[in-house]
Amino acid sequence: MRLAEDRGAYANDWLNTRYSFSFSKYRDPMHMGFRNLRVMNEDYIGAGRGFRLHPHDNMEIVTYVLEGALQHEDTLGNGAVIEPGIVQQMSAGTGIRHAETNPSARVDTHLYQIWIVPDVRGVTPSYGEVAIAREGALRLVASGAGGEGAVRIHADADLYNAVLRPGQVVRYEARPGRGTWVQVARGSVSLNGQRLVSGDGAHTDDPGLVEIRGEESAEVLLFDLA
Repeated sequence: MRLAEDRGAYANDWLNTRYSFSFSKYRDPMHMGFRNLRVMNEDYIGAGRGFRLHPHDNMEIVTYVLEGALQHEDTLGNGAVIEPGIVQQMSAGTGIRHAETNPSARVDTHLYQIWIVPDVRGVTPSYGEVAIAREGALRLVASGAGGEGAVRIHADADLYNAVLRPGQVVRYEARPGRGTWVQVARGSVSLNGQRLVSGDGAHTDDPGLVEIRGEESAEVLLFDLA
């Protein structure tokens, strides 16, 4: 279990972040990632501000916007504005530089930035995005195997999202030899009978049924990891 209140934190005049795992100057040897899931950052980016052009390599980066918008530019020539309902993927591979900013003059951007360790180093950098449903049952949104309605990543991992009404239930069968991580992006849920609230994460290496019930309107991310 990784409770929201126990996460690392960083804040300045335009960025407020919570770290589920060690990142940047936040170091916690007990929380270095889970399986090939390496970064789970919940960011609030102030209006008109953001991350200037900076480099990455050999990492699969998935961005999931909850509120507001994120303007993306990179050295591959891509430019886009990502809003709720769009998942963004960037394979950093041999090296890429990108900038991520909040294009609004009034509204903060709320998002999760997720890093997954790739299966193979040195791939050709790439960028992609896909429109996703924001209501109903678990849906695949990012996967190493690809799939309709999902961005392709270079990692043995599947990422699902679900937006739940109060009382709505979704179920997932965790497979032997895999790890499962559930992150509550907003609202509150009951996970196999245990209450989790916004920002909480929980994981298991055990196979079996994972049942998520919305206690109030909620949005969750579920990872199936190598």
